[in-house]
Amino acid sequence: MKLGLALESWWSGLWRESGEAPRQPLARPVAAEPQKSGAAARSDTLARQLALVIDLDACVGCQACVVSCKQWNSSGSAGLPPDPGAWEASPHGTFFNRVQTWEAGRFPHTQTLHLPKSCLHCQDPPCVPVCPTGASTKRAEDGIVLIDADKCIGCKYCSWACPYGAREYDEARGVMTKCTLCVDRIHDTQLPAEDRQPACVKACPTGARLFGDVNDPGSEVSRAVAKRGGYALMPEWDTRPANRYLPRRGPAAAGEASQPEGEEGAE
Repeated sequence: MKLGLALESWWSGLWRESGEAPRQPLARPVAAEPQKSGAAARSDTLARQLALVIDLDACVGCQACVVSCKQWNSSGSAGLPPDPGAWEASPHGTFFNRVQTWEAGRFPHTQTLHLPKSCLHCQDPPCVPVCPTGASTKRAEDGIVLIDADKCIGCKYCSWACPYGAREYDEARGVMTKCTLCVDRIHDTQLPAEDRQPACVKACPTGARLFGDVNDPGSEVSRAVAKRGGYALMPEWDTRPANRYLPRRGPAAAGEASQPEGEEGAE
């Protein structure tokens, strides 16, 4: 409650200093946005939605996607100088793609699980309507959610609205950053057709990452989702993430690993 009042006061103060009438405070729509989805929100579904489909059964947690993403977005055709210390033993800075790894199950029936995470390019992205400058947008032609660095003021409203923690603040430039699906690669007609994919997809040694139009039933990604029962991350937020995850087909996941008879509860 106190945070909401403080944000409203801060927002109104900015407009008083500018001499213009204050706009509607942004603290309220954030809470109201999840309730907005429904028939009205779904009626404007895009005809084309580019996204990643990640096979959790094939991901080995090698971090190749993380390194390739950092390399391309730091020094690619449209990249910026890398973050200071990005290549040190304990790297820091902004990373558009991360892989979380943890152990699941009970010894000796344990597994190592890997979960790659990046911007999900939601079809109802809560980060877009809260942006006070219009820097955050969702493109109509391909469904990619982008940030215009020239408009971004680094207020971090979008990062507070995103339930997936997909946005990161670039301390050096004072702006928000995130995965762009390598938009500068996938639409570059000067590249060979096979290279017009996100850097993480090209770098994955096990083919765990697929890229394409999830709204096209005939696409490779849509067929994989239909065949394997691909699912969206945290669907309860009703943001309709475009990215999908293909479930593991191997041994049961966390807490469900089978145990031989008589071992349950054994010391």
